[in-house]
Amino acid sequence: MPSGPTGRPATIYDVAALAQLSIATVSRVLQGTGPVSDKARARVDQAAQELNYVPLRAARSLAVQRHEAHGLVLPDLAGPFYGDLLMGYERWAGEHGQSVVLTVTHGNPDPLRSVRDLAGRVDGLVVHGNALGLAAIQELRRTKVPVVVVAHPPVTGCDSVRTESAPSAERLATRLLDHGRRKLLFVGDPASSYDVSQRYAGFAKALAARGLEVPEPERVPLTEAAGGEFAAKLLAAKTAGPDGLVCANDELALAALQRLRAGGLEVPGDIVVTGWDDVMAARYVSPGLTTVRQPMAELGRLAAQRLHERVSGQRTRARNDVLPTELVLRDSCGTASGDAAGTAATD
Repeated sequence: MPSGPTGRPATIYDVAALAQLSIATVSRVLQGTGPVSDKARARVDQAAQELNYVPLRAARSLAVQRHEAHGLVLPDLAGPFYGDLLMGYERWAGEHGQSVVLTVTHGNPDPLRSVRDLAGRVDGLVVHGNALGLAAIQELRRTKVPVVVVAHPPVTGCDSVRTESAPSAERLATRLLDHGRRKLLFVGDPASSYDVSQRYAGFAKALAARGLEVPEPERVPLTEAAGGEFAAKLLAAKTAGPDGLVCANDELALAALQRLRAGGLEVPGDIVVTGWDDVMAARYVSPGLTTVRQPMAELGRLAAQRLHERVSGQRTRARNDVLPTELVLRDSCGTASGDAAGTAATD
């Protein structure tokens, strides 16, 4: 709860009183302007955190108390996933008269401070699950700022929007097992995100159901460079490697596929390769990449809609949406292309 002395939202004066510093010093810390000692900065940060203080901008003094702006907090902008998510979000927000203020947390030395500052300039926040930790999301929620989390399990008091992962990953691995593959390897770090952990869980469930040993995942970043480097390592190995790679995203899969073929392996003859996302390149690479299509733009669109509902008062109770994904079979897995299956769920 906001913890000003009378139960009202905390102000800069409350922060100054608790930190035992002047208003001018507190203002310099919060605005990031002017010389301030590390000790003073630490005292202000501690006081602001204890009070759940969110900087209030001039627009907050208006009777309507609305900025007509959403804050979108992403970990990064690299790769097709975030671009499609942002496109879907901005399209919906623009159609409904909302501007979007974006902040990226990776590489930011103090991401929570940046997001706190953003919260004072917008009506609500959409936070991708990889952008901030759970404790930081919960802290934002305590300030009464409406929060929607994306690609993250539900958080009390917040709306959540995510895609289904585990069942599609299980179906994908089962499909490969049905076609004679017995040495499958999951490529990608399950600790990197909730979504990837669910993909690995579905993969593991499929193998366990056949009585097969579940190998440890190849814990690499979800990047093109990591996919190529891992494929090179497989090519250099003197022992027999896996007969199938189930990659956590298409960037890994596409880079691995190309490197393996350049090194003399047949895909899918010697080894099958699958991805996740169904980016445009997956359709045009040869052989076509088997993958799981997730509706990235729709994820962004729905997140914008859910935040608007909370900000406008259309809905006060949090809801959790799970969008379906779809298995897309192409030649890289060595099975007949053209059939697909999807699942959907809504809490």
